[in-house]
Amino acid sequence: MIGKIKGGKVFIKLCKRRGQNTAEYAILIGVIVAAAIAMQVYVRRGMQARIKQGTDYSKEACMTIFTLGQYEPYYTCSTFMTNQGSSSAENLLSAGAVNRVSNETTNRTGSQNYTSYLGGT
Repeated sequence: MIGKIKGGKVFIKLCKRRGQNTAEYAILIGVIVAAAIAMQVYVRRGMQARIKQGTDYSKEACMTIFTLGQYEPYYTCSTFMTNQGSSSAENLLSAGAVNRVSNETTNRTGSQNYTSYLGGT
């Protein structure tokens, strides 16, 4: 009987330990996932920097692979003139019916210039 009690205590300790191991693994997986999500920003920036470096090198080495520099929004200049007009008319018909006519027009003229950071267009 003493052997069975000792065996029972060992079994209980293993069950408690197994639950603790599961919790430890869940925490470890959570930490790894959080680290991967945090590193995603830095990996993306590094890849974008390598692509930009490649296009810059091709322009400096007089290669014709890329004809323009990379798009950078603070090197664009836009000048646009927008005109809008609208007119509407309502005609009352017999028996309370209403006929509505609406006209809207929009005109946009202008230009947008792109210059790379090297000064070319």
